[in-house]
Amino acid sequence: MEAVLGHLRGAIERGTYATGDKLPSEAELCRTLEVSRPVLREALRALQTMGLTVSRTGKGTFVVANTVGDPTFGDYAAGDLLEVRRHVEVPAAGYAALRRTPENLDRLTRLLGRMEQETDTFVWVAMDTLFHLAVAEAAQNPVFRRVIEEIRDALARQSAFLNELGGRREQSDREHRAIVEALIAGSERDAAAAMSHHLDRVETTLADIVCAGRADTSAEVGPEA
Repeated sequence: MEAVLGHLRGAIERGTYATGDKLPSEAELCRTLEVSRPVLREALRALQTMGLTVSRTGKGTFVVANTVGDPTFGDYAAGDLLEVRRHVEVPAAGYAALRRTPENLDRLTRLLGRMEQETDTFVWVAMDTLFHLAVAEAAQNPVFRRVIEEIRDALARQSAFLNELGGRREQSDREHRAIVEALIAGSERDAAAAMSHHLDRVETTLADIVCAGRADTSAEVGPEA
């Protein structure tokens, strides 16, 4: 998928497909790039998240920009999402360290253990959102949980995007473990710092994806294994 995305992104950024152009049909792209339709559709979704294309039902996929802007996850731009998460999840983690119950810790520990063993990315992404909901719940303030519930779909989309393009899963597991360990220790400072570090890494990975160099014009997408 990354190779297909790199090929299409490079073609758009070089102007092979100009703003306003319609991309070839899925069938044509699958034949040309020698990939399956599910792989192609993942790449097309990533292009849309990056703000390079828009899909119009019954008409196809059209180029709307030739440079990557602020990715959009569901109803929210990545920058807006991260800004709110810093103001909600960092203090929520701090409160959670002071107010968590044994039941909260047990749920987070079991969830983290499952995430570290999970091999299916889609299942992991679902558990990732549950993890952040569980931290908010441990703060014992229903407003924190309500905010995370509101952005839950966007968090899942962002998580899938980062894991697919940024290889974030193992690193994210380590960051989640640091958060849980701080909650177990009851350290407000360490819990807030661990959550802040986690969000810093999310921001860095997003920036790396957005600022990635153009695809090598000589690169070719080979057939699926």
